[in-house]
Amino acid sequence: MTAPVSPSRLSWSARLLIGLTLLILGAAATVWALAHYQRAARFLGVTPSAPATIAAPQQILTTPAAATSDEADAAAVAARIAGLEARLSSVENAARRAEGSAGRTDALVVAFATRRAIDRGVSLGYLETLLVDRFGTQHPRAVATIVTVSRAPVRLDELTADYEKLGPALRGGGPQDSWWLNFRREMGSLVAIRRADVPSAKPNARYMRALSRLESGDVDNALAETMRLPGAPLADAWVANARRYVAAHRALDEIESAALLSGSGAER
Repeated sequence: MTAPVSPSRLSWSARLLIGLTLLILGAAATVWALAHYQRAARFLGVTPSAPATIAAPQQILTTPAAATSDEADAAAVAARIAGLEARLSSVENAARRAEGSAGRTDALVVAFATRRAIDRGVSLGYLETLLVDRFGTQHPRAVATIVTVSRAPVRLDELTADYEKLGPALRGGGPQDSWWLNFRREMGSLVAIRRADVPSAKPNARYMRALSRLESGDVDNALAETMRLPGAPLADAWVANARRYVAAHRALDEIESAALLSGSGAER
């Protein structure tokens, strides 16, 4: 006959079974809850946060920063290029000014040396080549006049000395005048009525004015006074030399002005 089960042992087994059942039911409920409620899973640290939701904002934030950096680099490069271009332009302008100054200086040296040779009555020599090279293109007539006069130079002191020798003939009249015409001219020159501000028209006074202007270097006005003297036809050779002297100095003035004003005549 079987021994009867004690009530204490049955109650302990029932309690164990009930506990296991409750544990299984609790685990199942937890798994179901975690599968259906992501917020609860993230709160418990079972499911990690999705990386895509963080990576996208980072990409959006980094793209404008990279574009801003590229624009800044491009602006810096453009500023450097502009600075280099400005410096290069400044250097070119300085070089152009220095070249123009050097050319102008050379032209002035040639012009002044040529004038000195003409005034001294000597041939140009090597200056003739320099004169043609520097001024021949833009001032051909002036250069041709200077070169022609230099080959048969006329000096101011020679013109003055020859004029003094021609004094009696210039004041007395030409050989075609009769003695009666010369006598009337001399008698008429003894008394003359004129305004105080008008120069004397007597041959002697006119001759002295011409000689004074000639001695001061004013050959042009001295020549004009001489052509009004009664004996002017007797001074054809002197008149020709005076005209050559005046033409040469006008040509010298022309090339000196060209060199002083712009130096354009000095360019080849």
